[in-house]
Amino acid sequence: MTDWDLRRLRVLQALDECGTVTAAAGRLHLTPSAVSQQLAALGKQLGAPMVEPDGRRVRLTSAARLLLGHAERVFGQLEQAEADLAGYLHGAAGEVRIGAFATAIGALVVPAVRRLALDAPALRITVTETEAAEAYRLLAAGEVDLAVSLAVQLPARDPRFVQRKLLSDPLDVALPAGHPQAAAPGLRLADLAAEPWIYGASGPWRDITLAACADAGFTPDRAHTAADWDAVLALVEAGLGVALLPRLAAARHRTGATIRALPADLPTRQVVAAVRAGTETAPPLHRVLTALRRAATVQPD
Repeated sequence: MTDWDLRRLRVLQALDECGTVTAAAGRLHLTPSAVSQQLAALGKQLGAPMVEPDGRRVRLTSAARLLLGHAERVFGQLEQAEADLAGYLHGAAGEVRIGAFATAIGALVVPAVRRLALDAPALRITVTETEAAEAYRLLAAGEVDLAVSLAVQLPARDPRFVQRKLLSDPLDVALPAGHPQAAAPGLRLADLAAEPWIYGASGPWRDITLAACADAGFTPDRAHTAADWDAVLALVEAGLGVALLPRLAAARHRTGATIRALPADLPTRQVVAAVRAGTETAPPLHRVLTALRRAATVQPD
């Protein structure tokens, strides 16, 4: 394969546009002799002369014109590459693959992507819904570039990842309508210790529920197992138990259950974004992280 010298192609292009060796030399800030040497070297490299005599001047050969057609496309591609790189360096171009759990997609990822579609339309973003625990496996495997998950899923000081907190999501309690504690003043989580509870069999939400109840001094009795918020709330509405509900989820699910805040206990879950160590300074990732943080700041209390 030919080892192309772009400088020689530039000389050939300048001769075509300027018409004479002298004029081409002036544009390129070279001597006419240097222009002639570059053209001769290109012809020798390719095995076909680039110029032929035309009276006291020279003109391009048919081989040179054939080559110029390709060279112009090459230069156009290089200019596009420079523009794309400039966009990348400003965080306005490139590709970012996001893995996020369902609630975070609706509450954080979608608002961020909508904003970026206006501010950086050349930045391509793809979203994959994944369980919070699974997001880190996808990130480690290189299948996503950024994971939106829960802080409890990240091992402490794991050198593989750089983690950024997005928000603290308060946990409210969902009670059946008409429950004796539904309108009780100063409701505490411990007041529900004897209730049947609804939460998942595994994963971060189970861990968060157990940790919040442990902080309140009891272990919840799981009567029903569900992870999907529609299913959880349907069970609560049917009077089959109580459940902790993240406020991000509560804001996006219409329910007949009674939702009560727990200001005296202040249980929360930490929603975080994580990237692979060493990629956190990549401009597109930095731009997406900034957009996610902005989306987090406008969440309802």
